[in-house]
Amino acid sequence: MSEIVSEILSGITYVRGDATEPCAGGARVIAHVCNDVGGWGRGFVAALSGRWPEPEADYRAWYRDRAGNDFGLGAIRLVPVAPDLWVANMIGQHGVRRPGRTAPAPVRYDAIDTALDRLAGQVIELGASVHMPRIGCGLAGGSWPRVEPLITERLVRRGVPVTVYDHGEDGP
Repeated sequence: MSEIVSEILSGITYVRGDATEPCAGGARVIAHVCNDVGGWGRGFVAALSGRWPEPEADYRAWYRDRAGNDFGLGAIRLVPVAPDLWVANMIGQHGVRRPGRTAPAPVRYDAIDTALDRLAGQVIELGASVHMPRIGCGLAGGSWPRVEPLITERLVRRGVPVTVYDHGEDGP
């Protein structure tokens, strides 16, 4: 169950809840950011894998066969997980952050922007709403004030309803 917290000028609806349980009817896409090195297992992907095996299996196959496909920064794949529900694996992170190391954050804002632009075309065609955690801002190390305008520009301004989910007491 999600609780609406606020809708701000960006046109994004913020709720407290679980992004793997979209709070809307109709066609829905759960969007999230993946890395470009084939790593899956920490962060939001663990929640996805806890609900459906398909997003992880598709990501791993996509990575494994990358020499013959479009896998790379800015690429996306929509993976069906239920009727009228897809998971969008979006490559927006270069590498991964190793615990205890001070390497630069792996987030790549330009790749997230490209992925969101590609996502927009697909969700408009599906007539879907988009649901997500604060993409690129967890393990990828990104800044929400830099990601939010990308979502507004690429999705909201094109008429795509977007809901961002915050777990627990973290609000907008």
